[in-house]
Amino acid sequence: MRSPLQYLRSLFFVGQMYLAMPVVGLLYLPLALASPHGATMAARHYCHWVRWTARWMVGLKSEVRGTPPEGEVLIAAKHQSFFDIILLVGSLPRPRFIMKKSLTWAPVLGWYALRIGCIPVDRGKRGQAIATMRRQVAEGRQMPGQLIIYPQGTRVAPGVTRPYKIGAGVLYQQLGQPCVPAATNVGLFWPRTGIYRKPGLAVLEYLPPIAPAQPIDVFMAQLEETVETASDRLMTEAGFTTGA
Repeated sequence: MRSPLQYLRSLFFVGQMYLAMPVVGLLYLPLALASPHGATMAARHYCHWVRWTARWMVGLKSEVRGTPPEGEVLIAAKHQSFFDIILLVGSLPRPRFIMKKSLTWAPVLGWYALRIGCIPVDRGKRGQAIATMRRQVAEGRQMPGQLIIYPQGTRVAPGVTRPYKIGAGVLYQQLGQPCVPAATNVGLFWPRTGIYRKPGLAVLEYLPPIAPAQPIDVFMAQLEETVETASDRLMTEAGFTTGA
């Protein structure tokens, strides 16, 4: 049963979180204009703010497990809510996402995303999206960093099954880099939609890398098995059971 007090705390938390976004954006604007590093610094500091305020305002602690990669790698992550983006960006030195093209129009968020090197694609046109990803990733090789893709293509609620899309395999093959899978349980506490935030321990876990140069079908099978198994383990650890 949802607590009215917790809902009120969640409402204040969400409100200040979105208010902090333009504030941080304006404070760091000179640095962000000067270099992409300045934009990355702003994004990381905003993520630290969200994690800190989530802890004391709604009782949502967070933890990053495993070793965040520092070199040029592909990261294929489980996506359950906005909070896993916060944990990824806050723990990686040079993160950039394969992101929905529509997000580029979001105030502050869209400009900073482009500034740190995120790659917008139109998800509504699958073949065109993959071609765009291939071209833009190739063009972006001069900007080293950790390229993040959500292989299921969207936020997926805990306990819901959704197929993995081939785009992750295409990027893995093209880049010729290791792929670091990332699992999470954040959706148990911070849902895909809505205001209510639950107290608890949200975890993002970096898993052992998948070596490059495997056939796409082998890679996709290993990626899905690795991420789903680890995410299920994290959710079970937090007390989640199917149908809960």
